[in-house]
Amino acid sequence: MKKDIHVVGAVIIKENKILCAQRGPDKSLPYLWEFPGGKIEAGETPQDALKREINEEMHCEIEIGEQVEHTVYEYDFGIVHLTTYKCKLLEGNPVLTEHAAIKWLPSKELPSLEWAPADIPAIEKLTAE
Repeated sequence: MKKDIHVVGAVIIKENKILCAQRGPDKSLPYLWEFPGGKIEAGETPQDALKREINEEMHCEIEIGEQVEHTVYEYDFGIVHLTTYKCKLLEGNPVLTEHAAIKWLPSKELPSLEWAPADIPAIEKLTAE
């Protein structure tokens, strides 16, 4: 039985561009693109987890807005339950601590990157807006 992994992702929007983060070589799904975020810890709300993860991973503060998508995707390492939220950058600029690269792209250009499968339904919603 595969384990359920509950994660959150931030669709950070600045000047009509969306932050895309490339996973590092030592992570599962190496070099695929994703929305930054991470696991929800016990006792955390998804929003609390997202604020903490973005603060830890990218050294910035965000304001969390509406939910974009909730996706369940089965990988070989487990079943990922990903909830993405639109976010606004409040303080700081994203710093690379865990990711190999970041890019700011307009929504129509998001499909040009190779995304982690769980992120694709959110990409489809964002490009349809």
